[in-house]
Amino acid sequence: MRRRIRVRGLVQGVGFRPFVYGLAHGLGLSGTVRNRGDGVEIEVQGPGALVDHFGDRLTGEPPPLARIDAVDMEALALHSDDGVFHIAASEAGAVRTGPPPDAAVCMPCLRELFDTDDRRYRYPFVNCTDCGPRATIIRALPYDRLATSMAEFALCPRCRREYEDPTDRRFHAQPVACPTCGPRLRLVDGSGQPIGGLDVMATAWTILRDGGILAVKGLGGFHLMGDATQPSVVARLRALKRRPTRPFAVMAANLPSARMWVDTSDGETLLVSVARPIVLLPRRDEAAGVVERIAPGLTTLGVLLPYTPVHYLLFHEAAGRPPGVAWLDRAQPALWICTSANRTGAPLMIDSGEVCEGLGAEVDGILTHDRTIVARADDSVVRPCAQKPIIVRRARGYADAAFMADTGPPVLALGADLKNTICIIHERRGYLSPHIGDLGHPDARRALSGAIDRLAGLIGTRPAVVVHDLHPDGYGGLLARRLADEWGADIAGVQHHHAHIAAVAAEHKFAGRLLGWALDGFGWGPGNAAWGGELLLLEGSRVARVGHLRPLALAGLDQAAREPWRMAAAVLVEMGRAEEVARRFGADRAWAIETALARSSLTTSAGRLFDAVAALLGGPVCISYEGEAAMWLEGVARRHGPCSAWREGYRIAPEELDMRPLLARLVDEPDAGRGAALFHATLAHGLAAMAVQYARDHGVMAVALGGGCFGNEMLSTMVRTHLADAGIMVLEARSLPSNDGGISAGQAWVALRAQRGE
Repeated sequence: MRRRIRVRGLVQGVGFRPFVYGLAHGLGLSGTVRNRGDGVEIEVQGPGALVDHFGDRLTGEPPPLARIDAVDMEALALHSDDGVFHIAASEAGAVRTGPPPDAAVCMPCLRELFDTDDRRYRYPFVNCTDCGPRATIIRALPYDRLATSMAEFALCPRCRREYEDPTDRRFHAQPVACPTCGPRLRLVDGSGQPIGGLDVMATAWTILRDGGILAVKGLGGFHLMGDATQPSVVARLRALKRRPTRPFAVMAANLPSARMWVDTSDGETLLVSVARPIVLLPRRDEAAGVVERIAPGLTTLGVLLPYTPVHYLLFHEAAGRPPGVAWLDRAQPALWICTSANRTGAPLMIDSGEVCEGLGAEVDGILTHDRTIVARADDSVVRPCAQKPIIVRRARGYADAAFMADTGPPVLALGADLKNTICIIHERRGYLSPHIGDLGHPDARRALSGAIDRLAGLIGTRPAVVVHDLHPDGYGGLLARRLADEWGADIAGVQHHHAHIAAVAAEHKFAGRLLGWALDGFGWGPGNAAWGGELLLLEGSRVARVGHLRPLALAGLDQAAREPWRMAAAVLVEMGRAEEVARRFGADRAWAIETALARSSLTTSAGRLFDAVAALLGGPVCISYEGEAAMWLEGVARRHGPCSAWREGYRIAPEELDMRPLLARLVDEPDAGRGAALFHATLAHGLAAMAVQYARDHGVMAVALGGGCFGNEMLSTMVRTHLADAGIMVLEARSLPSNDGGISAGQAWVALRAQRGE
């Protein structure tokens, strides 16, 4: 029999065609396999039983990096062929598959990297079918070497033989290279001039060892790296990045090394996964001296393991170049800060010229190479969770179609101004871009335009609908109007918190009536209202606001988001205790609050509620990064331990959750840990109680939790538990970020349903 099999999913750039070839060859079948725009197409011919067996193994034993979403089979008429199975040239067509994600270097390649007899010994670009760069080097789909930045490197005869040998693990590995024909590493100073030394890696390691800062070119951009155990290095990086207290991520050599600093028990699978994200893990008390400098005031630390050969070679130098790979299983003392090379608010740098121009005077070396990064990609950030890991920032290692959608016209959603991503829905698939950045910076806006061109070009579509946030002063609205005029597309706006809950619905493909709590710092609401604690009811593309947190005075308007003492002072004034403002926060601030309150507006923001409580309990009165006060509050609550909810701490009025009784109690709470734990427990109970009450009264069976505040694991766990105990289905963001990084997916989901008349 002869059969055509079309496979859709993550099946390009993951060794799928070599896998199919090996499977067919082993069974003695003839035919072809090729990449198409919509996936992989196979024609296979041979005895019926063997063709059936081929189909079973195809879906049951895919390569480790592959993901099969759909398989279509059809019988074909037999025809004579040469009796051999071939990998055929890729065929263009309507693209319905996203770029495959980059994958961490695999163990077989590491064995080669540290084998003194191997021709790729210490070659910093070793890769194979199962690992290496993908999404960050792709210029066009279908995925072939000529469509990547590796096209600039002609294969030498030995690499060509590996690439064309069906029995070799580099068979059709598109980034295959070696020291003879592949990319080369260089070490230069801040002005771009070569740094002396015969051995690039040894010199680079010397810079790190001696307390220097190194800019290192990775898969999706440059890192700034420095010794995390040296206080002077941490201080220099804080000054360079203008991050006086914001936590840094760190890179450890392996799992045993990571265990020296954090409790890895819940995150080991994530740490060693091919995606190699930054994993947020509980810090060890015995490592407090070092970790406190890196992540001040927090109970967690962001840790990642090496994912490129360059990273491993640096750790190899630190370990004294031991032979073989046995050292990879032993704890290493080296711990390096590993943070994005960029200025605050600007996108990740991907070119050594950018680094020289923007950071050259402040780094001691730039470890770069001549393989072009086509698409920038920050490190992804993931929080372990018992149900399923929560993706806080979706970027490198997760660059693929994020969710399935319904039919409809192609839609482009432009996301939010902060933590910006874009999303395109095309041919029933939602494609979410990697994290882009904050659009207040002009470089981030240029990066946004580049991301739109790249994603639309890769999947071969011109959007018919452009969607933006409804904030009247947001950049998304301006860009949407320009793109709509340029493309002749329709334009649509989606309210910020509506998009938060719709993003959760999109991830779970939930089409029914859905109640949702959207909790964050700020989102524009009708009438220029400052929303951020909204209970919404979604039905199709429609939304109704059915509840909210009781508003607080936003003393100083936008300043209140940077100075939590203002929110706390406003609470004290509302409670008739204005005289305490001077004692708690200083006489100058007491005088300033009177003026601020006279021109204040109101906000339902959960983020500002967290700020108020943190400042009342002795936490940060001014912050240097978004969410700092809330993260402090969660940290002291964790150190205290569980606390029962105070049932009298809230009141549920029609359409309003009033937390004033709890606030009044916390004003006089002398124990910050106990107060923070009580706040989390009581707020969670109130949120759940209000949702359960509405759900039962109106026959709604599912509640979604969306918005950045649900990145707080304590809060989300308690709300989830209360709702589940009441028999309510709970939907949460997992593979899409709950914060503004998921907004674009929600916008696209709403627009698509509106186009369908739902």
